[in-house]
Amino acid sequence: QVRLVESGGGLVQAGGSLGLSCAASGRSFSDYVMGWFRQGPGKERELVAHISSSSSTGYAGSVKGRFTISRDNAKNTVYLQMNSLKPEDTAIYYCAAGANTVRILTRTPDYWGQGTQVTVSS
Repeated sequence: QVRLVESGGGLVQAGGSLGLSCAASGRSFSDYVMGWFRQGPGKERELVAHISSSSSTGYAGSVKGRFTISRDNAKNTVYLQMNSLKPEDTAIYYCAAGANTVRILTRTPDYWGQGTQVTVSS
C-alpha cells in the first residue's frame, strides 16, 4: 500500500510560478512510475507529466517547457515545478503512482493522492 499526500497548491497570478510536492509513504517508492495529473472545472482528468524510476520524464504538450517533474527517492517525494503559469492551468492537481508507465499513461495508476488546488488568476 502506498499513501500519497500532495502539498504546495494555492493562488498565483498569471506568469507566476508554483511548486508542488507529493510525499509517499509505504513500500518501494523508487520502484513506481510517478505522475502528476490535473482536472480543471468541467474537464476530464489529464496527465500532465510523468517520471520513471530511472527519472526518464514525459510531458503533455500544453505544459512542455513550462513544467518540470522530478523525484527524490531518498525522500520518497516527487515534485512538479510550474513556471509561466496560465489561467488555463487552473485545476486540482493529483499525484499518482503506477507499477509501470502503461498504468500512468492510461490514467489507471495504482494509487492516487487526494489532490491540491492550483488557481491562476489573470
